[in-house]
Amino acid sequence: MNSLWFSVVAGAIGMGYFIYGKRQAKYVPMIAGMLLCVYPYFVESLLALSLIGLVLIAAPFLIDY
Repeated sequence: MNSLWFSVVAGAIGMGYFIYGKRQAKYVPMIAGMLLCVYPYFVESLLALSLIGLVLIAAPFLIDY
């Protein structure tokens, strides 16, 4: 049940990143947004979901492109 909620939250944040990246013509937030929307389908562990999600959420702030 927790992974379902985490997937919904990651998808919502991913959608926001994707829209922001598309409007600002920035590739890092756009790619991070796409990955945030897709990766919960392939990862089952809650720990892996949270770690990958945190890395993808922080990526647009850490990678200055």
